[in-house]
Amino acid sequence: MTAALGPLQALRPLLTEIGDAKRVRVASAPGSLAEQAFARAWGRLTGGEDPATVAWSETAAAVARARLAGIDGAVLRAAGVDDGEALAVLRRAFDEVAGPLDSVLRERLREALPTALPAPPPPALAEQLNRQPRAGATAPGRARVLVEPPESHGDHCLTVAVYGVLVAPVVGADPVVPFLVGLAHHLHNVVLPDAGFAGEVLLGGALPRVIGTLEEEQLAALPAPLAGRLRSVLALRADAEGPEAQAFHAADVLDRVLQVHHHACAAAFTAEQALDDLELVHAGPVQAFHLDVLAAAGL
Repeated sequence: MTAALGPLQALRPLLTEIGDAKRVRVASAPGSLAEQAFARAWGRLTGGEDPATVAWSETAAAVARARLAGIDGAVLRAAGVDDGEALAVLRRAFDEVAGPLDSVLRERLREALPTALPAPPPPALAEQLNRQPRAGATAPGRARVLVEPPESHGDHCLTVAVYGVLVAPVVGADPVVPFLVGLAHHLHNVVLPDAGFAGEVLLGGALPRVIGTLEEEQLAALPAPLAGRLRSVLALRADAEGPEAQAFHAADVLDRVLQVHHHACAAAFTAEQALDDLELVHAGPVQAFHLDVLAAAGL
């Protein structure tokens, strides 16, 4: 392991919790929390908002979401909590998990915690990527390993974007750049269904042309300043030489492998873990009765 990448081990638990937003939903909106954030981020960008503002606030919200799930400023205000109280709740959630972050980044994100996020209509590409499933782990010449439910490209891209901000200090990168690359690096999958690495190998020499053509179609439909910025940063995918490219590629591979770890853990989960490790029947005035009920039922 390259010594400079050592801090990633301390970040892993937080990254895992942030990635779980792919699997958390609320009644008030369709899709996972990650998909909702992906669509919102794209709506903000195409609406002309400063990419740096979008990157900081969406990443800060993702860190707080690791523990608060769907409870955000809008929900708290609807429940009668004022902005000051809502911000205090968000900061408590943020502080509970943000210890492993670079100290400068941590303070920048804490100050960016939003009690409200603008939500202009997202472009069609965001909605399409939220509907486009990812292939999962595939390999040439082998049958696909199917896992349920599959994540969407919106899930993956939002998570990579957030991870890119969080790992940026490890490699000395500008955090905004990997955020943008993360959001946009699967634009070709708006049209191209995902067959994974096995499918890419079968496309052979046509692969660069297919990806380039479909990606440019999506970029051409965006506002010109945003499209130009994205064309510039997407070029960083070609290698892992510069710090911003390293931050993106680190975020991408971490999300892909943590996703596989999630499915492996889910397949191995036992009732004993819920009852013993997680204290499903938690302490309280009726715990003794609950335990009596379970004992009587043979559970």
